[in-house]
Amino acid sequence: MESITIKINKEMAKEIEKAMKPNYSTKTEFVRASLREKLEKIKQTKEYKELRKYLGILKTKTTDEELHKIREKVVDRMFKERGLE
Repeated sequence: MESITIKINKEMAKEIEKAMKPNYSTKTEFVRASLREKLEKIKQTKEYKELRKYLGILKTKTTDEELHKIREKVVDRMFKERGLE
């Protein structure tokens, strides 16, 4: 495992301590989980943009029904990639 050192102000440290209490026993666990969530959101955004580009949505108007179908495809693809079928 690689170590990363960060400095935060006292107010943020207090907020982290409040937020982590029910689910995390250490700040390290909380920060790791937060980073995982952020990285996952970035990945999902990239995947969605890729799918939109692939389907040509950026160049044409899309109905709500078409967007719904696309969202379903994105979710299906994400489940398959993560083995959650």
